[in-house]
Amino acid sequence: MILTVTAVLLRIISNSFLNARQKELSSNVSSLCVNFNTYFLLSLFCIPLIFIMYFTTLNIEIIIWALIGGIFGALGNAFLIEALKNGELSVLGPVNSYKAVVGLIFSLLIIRETPNLTSILGIILIICGSYFIFDTTNEGFSISLLKRKDIQFRLLALIFTGIEAVFIKKVIILSDAVCSFFLWVIFGCVFSFIILKALEKEDIKKVKPCGFKPFLGLSALVLIMQLSTNFIFARLPVGSALSLFQLSNILNVFLGYKLFNEKHLLKKLAGSIIMVTGSVIIILKGA
Repeated sequence: MILTVTAVLLRIISNSFLNARQKELSSNVSSLCVNFNTYFLLSLFCIPLIFIMYFTTLNIEIIIWALIGGIFGALGNAFLIEALKNGELSVLGPVNSYKAVVGLIFSLLIIRETPNLTSILGIILIICGSYFIFDTTNEGFSISLLKRKDIQFRLLALIFTGIEAVFIKKVIILSDAVCSFFLWVIFGCVFSFIILKALEKEDIKKVKPCGFKPFLGLSALVLIMQLSTNFIFARLPVGSALSLFQLSNILNVFLGYKLFNEKHLLKKLAGSIIMVTGSVIIILKGA
């Protein structure tokens, strides 16, 4: 229990600071470049270790699940960074609450995890809390909100990463959390490079001038965030874990206010607290 709580805290804190750092870096460097550089630096660490630790235990089933997950993960992270580049951290963070819904749907379809009524109630509260946060935008909680590029990118990101979470869980079931992390990095690096080269070829030239130094801290945050995520996935159903991660919404609101001078702090906090309530309901149920 203590290890799970520690992993949850690490995941919440690292993810919020990761999003803030991604927003800072993407203001000067293409989001596709930020995405690739992060995976690339981590792959230098992961490729040797996976051969040392898992070469004899890897099989084609694990690799296929990890490969498909890598596609969704690379796309999801690319859309996420592009959304952060164009939008407010204190608004886009709470949009991620809808990932729990995506996770529940696809975990039901793919790995047969059935949500209970308490999990569904918690997710409803998470969604309702987002009303207060979206109400601080010019569009309000309305269909016109979907016309905003940052919201569109964030929704695409949560769909892809929500699906990715199910594949990560499947790889963990077939192997373990560390092996899943190594494969997540390696395939994420491959597909983020393909995306970079296919969609914005000029960004390949930007890797050299910007260097990798600014991305070292970012890669460290990703390492902490994803390892703690995998640890939690190994112990909780996907939908419940994704709901639990919404606890980072409060920290996202504070970081948006402090680092980027984003407005409507109290109203956004109120919405975040409702979301946290939904997460706590899920935690207490142990679903």
